[in-house]
Amino acid sequence: MDTPPRHGRPLAFTMGDAAGIGPELILKLFAEGLPHPAVVYGDAGVLRATCERLGLRDRLRIEALDAPGPGAAHGTVGVLNRWAALPPGLMPGHLDARAGRGAYEYLCHAIDDAKAGCVRALVTAPLNKLAMLAAGLDFPGHTEILAERTGTADYAMMLANPELRVILATIHIPLSAVPGSLDAESQRRIIGLAHRACRGEGIARPRIAVAGLNPHAGEGGKFGDEEARHILPAIQRAQADGLDVSGPWPGDTVFMRARRGEFDIVVAQYHDQGLIPVKYMGLEEGVNVTVGLPFARTSVDHGTAFDIAGQGIADPASLRAAVRMALRMSSTEVE
Repeated sequence: MDTPPRHGRPLAFTMGDAAGIGPELILKLFAEGLPHPAVVYGDAGVLRATCERLGLRDRLRIEALDAPGPGAAHGTVGVLNRWAALPPGLMPGHLDARAGRGAYEYLCHAIDDAKAGCVRALVTAPLNKLAMLAAGLDFPGHTEILAERTGTADYAMMLANPELRVILATIHIPLSAVPGSLDAESQRRIIGLAHRACRGEGIARPRIAVAGLNPHAGEGGKFGDEEARHILPAIQRAQADGLDVSGPWPGDTVFMRARRGEFDIVVAQYHDQGLIPVKYMGLEEGVNVTVGLPFARTSVDHGTAFDIAGQGIADPASLRAAVRMALRMSSTEVE
């Protein structure tokens, strides 16, 4: 029998940290109805307990699966877990190494199935870095695990909402290390990934703006020369290659210009330069995307929210937006 095209396979959710709001968010989306069949990589016991707590027992049935399959019928939450079951007494909102290890294992399982083409795309609920560290797993976040597990060297983090897309030239490194990590080749790489990310969303000719590193984009070298030495040469080379890219633009105005519609995406030089503008606009519609992977991966742009976990008040809006983007990014079959 021929393997079905990727867009005909189920969407994969990862449950994230069991003590956070991930289980609640996922079950709320299943209860309201998903636009595509889906499976959950996580712990069936935790999801059953969450279902009870949310009063969804009469609307949802949790079913343990051995393989992704075509996706369960409406009202059934199919769960895949090759890791040990978590203890029933796990407390929402409390840091737990067992939940940290579980979140890592669910993610690795889903990545392996996505690499094998068993699922259409991957949508991840938040994990907790301290819980993973307590389990002996030292990763800055999802992005680095995804890159390592897939063997992807050329990747980047993109944050997006309905008004703004931002891709990061550097991610989880100290601010003091950012200038030394920039060079013309890394700038060319991130510009290319920005182009690829927008094309993946159906933008035929993406307009890419590159932010400067220094105040006023260096102001002709007065406030730093990284723009002249690294960023501008990369922009010029990308322009010669036919890309619609401009800059370096001052970081204090380029995001506003993109929001007004002048650009489709902004290349930010470091983590907070890019994420503060996106998150200031609200977490409700924000989506985290890993660009460069062999499959589509999206996530919420918030954390595990231990302060409200277990209370039934978590808003699934960001996860809902992540689902929409994952389906859009994976709508064209690329084999």
